[in-house]
Amino acid sequence: MELVPTISPVRVSNLSTDITTNSRYRGHMPNARDRLRGTVELLILRTLAWGPRHGYAIARWLEESSNDAIHVEEGSLYPALYRMEKRNLVASDWQTSELGRPAKFYRLTAAGRRELASETTDWLAFAAAVTRVLKRA
Repeated sequence: MELVPTISPVRVSNLSTDITTNSRYRGHMPNARDRLRGTVELLILRTLAWGPRHGYAIARWLEESSNDAIHVEEGSLYPALYRMEKRNLVASDWQTSELGRPAKFYRLTAAGRRELASETTDWLAFAAAVTRVLKRA
């Protein structure tokens, strides 16, 4: 009988330390919390590459795209969006949501598109390295 690993849903909740998602990590390796925060920001950038969205729509898109394996809580989503806005990776403006309510919509900036490309390359290289280690007999 072959054992098949199952993937439990990942619930991202409030992360309190303030770090940069710069892939160079200023000369030190990131700890798990830093890596997770950078991953949340990368996932948000990827979501916004499909077009502007408000916070709830970002969270739902991530859940749907991951077959409900990734759940980003409000306590992580909105602080990440505010950090990213401060770093000019996303911009926002108030619009009317599909339910007719005012909502803050976020969109990628040119800097956000460059960060998405760079961080995607770095993350895929990291994931490939982890995969090689995990598959090693």
